[in-house]
Amino acid sequence: MANYKRIFTANSGILRASKAIELGVPKHVLYEMMKTGELVREAQGIYRLSETPMPGNPDLVNLSLRVPKAVFCLISALYFHELTTQIPHEEYFALPRDVKTPKIQYPPIRVFHFSKESYQAGIVEHDLDGVKVKIYDREKTIADCFKFRQKVGMDVAIEAVKDYLRQPKMDVHKLLEYAKINRVEKVMRPYLEALI
Repeated sequence: MANYKRIFTANSGILRASKAIELGVPKHVLYEMMKTGELVREAQGIYRLSETPMPGNPDLVNLSLRVPKAVFCLISALYFHELTTQIPHEEYFALPRDVKTPKIQYPPIRVFHFSKESYQAGIVEHDLDGVKVKIYDREKTIADCFKFRQKVGMDVAIEAVKDYLRQPKMDVHKLLEYAKINRVEKVMRPYLEALI
């Protein structure tokens, strides 16, 4: 069991079952390790060494492991970047248009399918509890809020711009580049001009 434990330890203590099996942990060993209490089932198909602390952002970590192409966006990204007072009641993430929406019971999810250019723009990988989690940068997140203003609310988009302009290291040029990609430059520009 110690050899199999090392495989988990080398991967920050948390793995998808399929990845653990690919790395050499037999399926029956996963069940044995759960029975003995060495492993904890975090979510469907995701196991964590019991001695490894719970992830600080368990939903983002678990969803990143379960849906590798997920890029957290809109309210989830705003919350991560401290650009909203909204607390997400579901996790918002983007997928390319040709990727099906996964069937996930928990946590509640809201999936948006982006065009290739919009999906690829502004992705930043953050290391959360040893897991690579993809989240759109602040500027792309704001541009997305304007694009999906009917879904998240114009008030959320405006609040995000106001909070962004109060944060250090703002890049209005980058913000407008993403607005062009999302075809919302004409919608965003008046708000930026009024607030700057």
